[in-house]
Amino acid sequence: MADSIDGNVLAAKSLAKFGVQHMFGVVGIPVTSLATRAVSLGIRFLAFHNEQSAGYAASAYGYLTGQPGILLTVSGPGCVHGLAGLSNAMANAWPMVLISGSCDQKDFGRGDFQELDQIAAVKPFSKFSVKAKDIREIPNCVAQVLDWAASGRPGGCYLDLPSDVLHQRVSEAEAENLLTEAEKSRVKDGEGMASLQIPKIGEVASLLRHAQRPLIVCGKGAAYARAEDALKKLVETTGIPFLPTPMGKGLLPDTHELAATAARSLAIGKCDVALVVGARLNWLLHFGEPPKWSKDVKFILVDISKEEIELRKPHVGLVGDAKQILEKINKEIKDDPFCLGKSHPWVEAISGKAKDNVSKMEAQLGKDVVPFNFMTPMRIIRDAILALGSPAPIVVSEGANTMDVGRSVLIQTEPRTRLDAGTWGTMGVGLGYCIAAAVASPGRLVVAVEGDSGFGFSAIEVETLVRYQLPVIVIVFNNGGVYGGDRRSPEEVNGPYKDDPAPTSFVPNAGYHILIEAFGGKGYIVKTPEELKSALSEGFSARKPAVINVIIDPFAGAESGRLQHKN
Repeated sequence: MADSIDGNVLAAKSLAKFGVQHMFGVVGIPVTSLATRAVSLGIRFLAFHNEQSAGYAASAYGYLTGQPGILLTVSGPGCVHGLAGLSNAMANAWPMVLISGSCDQKDFGRGDFQELDQIAAVKPFSKFSVKAKDIREIPNCVAQVLDWAASGRPGGCYLDLPSDVLHQRVSEAEAENLLTEAEKSRVKDGEGMASLQIPKIGEVASLLRHAQRPLIVCGKGAAYARAEDALKKLVETTGIPFLPTPMGKGLLPDTHELAATAARSLAIGKCDVALVVGARLNWLLHFGEPPKWSKDVKFILVDISKEEIELRKPHVGLVGDAKQILEKINKEIKDDPFCLGKSHPWVEAISGKAKDNVSKMEAQLGKDVVPFNFMTPMRIIRDAILALGSPAPIVVSEGANTMDVGRSVLIQTEPRTRLDAGTWGTMGVGLGYCIAAAVASPGRLVVAVEGDSGFGFSAIEVETLVRYQLPVIVIVFNNGGVYGGDRRSPEEVNGPYKDDPAPTSFVPNAGYHILIEAFGGKGYIVKTPEELKSALSEGFSARKPAVINVIIDPFAGAESGRLQHKN
C-alpha cells in the first residue's frame, strides 16, 4: 500500500501525539520496531537489561512527573516480568502504562511463540486493560490507557498489541484521521473536586481551630498533587505541627520548626485531630488505630479516592485533589484566622521532644566508628548532600537497615526528592528509580543509598547508567548479606548442608564497585571517613555514573521489615 504505515508506526505516533516523552523497556519480537519508531518521533527510549527494573523506572517516572510512565515489553515472559512494575504502580497509586506485544491472534490457543492470555494475567494489577484487535483501534486504545492511568486515583494500565496488528497497514491519511478522532474522544479528568461538599471545608476548619493537639500528616499523594505551597501556607498560618510519611519528606523541609518527624510517637499518640493529606491509614500509619494512635483521635482524610474514604470511615472525609482541597481550607481559615504559636503547650511538647531525640541521635552520629556501622557513613553522606544546596539531589533509598537508618538521618529539603521501597516495601527498585529520576528531573543529581541486597536485584543496570551517562551516584552499604552476613546461632547450624553459607550471607567484602568499572564507569571502595568523603566529593563534582562500595561491619545491622520508630 503506497503512502501507508504499519501498526508500529501508528502506535509510536499515538504515543508522541498524546504527550509521551520517555519510554522504558526491553525490546525484542514483536516490539523492536515500535521502540525505534518512537525514538524517531522524539520519544526518548531508555533500554534496560530487565523488564522488572524498567517497570520500576516507569512507575517512579509517573510519580515524579505526574504523567504516566511507559513500559514496553515483548510478549509472554516479558509481560510477566513487567508485572513487577505495574503492581508497584498500583500499590503506590502512581500512573503507569505497560505496553506488551503479544502473539498473532489467529494462532492464540495453539501454542504460539510466547503465547499468554496477557489481559487475564495483568487483571489483578491494572485499573484498565485493553487489546487493540485491529490497527485502526490503536490510537483510541493508546488514549484510553493514558487517560485511565492518570485519572482519579492514579495507577497502572495495560495495552496489548498483537503481532499481527503491529504488521497491519493503513494509509497515512487514514492514520491522521484516526489520531485526530482519538484526541477528540479523550475525556479530561473532572473527578478532582466534583464530590467535595463546601460545608465540609468549614467543618474541617472548625475542627482544626478548636483542637487542643492538632496534627497534619502529609504523604506522597500530597507530593504527587504538588500540594507543597498550599501545605506550607496551612502549617505556617495555623502553627500546626506536621508529620510526613517517608516519601512525604521534603514537602516542607525536615528542618522546619514545626516538623514532628523526630517526635513521631508523641505526635500520633497524643493528637486529638489529625488532618491526613494524601496518605492512607495503612500499615505505614498503623491503620490509624490504638495503641499507636489515641482511641479518641478525629481523623480528617483528604484523598482522591472515594473508596479509600469509605474504607477508613474517618470523622470527616474529603474526596478530591490534595492541592485544591488545601487551598480551600486555607481560604476558609483566612476568613477567621488562628495560630497556635510557639508557646502553645502542644507545639512546645512536640518541639521539645523532637529536639531531645535529635540531640540523642546527633550524639551517636558524632562518633566516627570504624569499621563502619550504619550511622557514621550515613552522617557523612547526609552532610555531603546538604552541602550541594538547591536543587537538592533526588535520594533513592532501599534496603533493610540502610533504608531505616537513612530515613532518620538523611534530610529532605525539597518535595519529591526521596524515593524508597514505598507502600509495598518493594526491594529491587533502586536502579530503576535512579534512571527514572535522572530523566524526569535532568537538573538534579541522583544519589542512591542502598543495601547490598537491594542493590543486587538490579545491579546490572549500572551499565544502563553508563550507556546513557546519567548523573547517578550509587552508594552501596556492603555488610555481606541480607541484614548482615551469617547471624545463625550455633544450634541453627545443623543438617547435611550446614557448611553452606547462611541464607542471609553474600560473599564478604564483595567488589561491587568493580562492576561499574567493567562498563567504563567510576568505582570506589571506602572503609574510612576520609575515603568516603573523598569519593563523595569527587563523584558529586563529576556528576557521572559511579558506584561507591562502603564496607560495613557485618554485625552492625539487625533484621528489619516494618518501619521502626523509636522516637
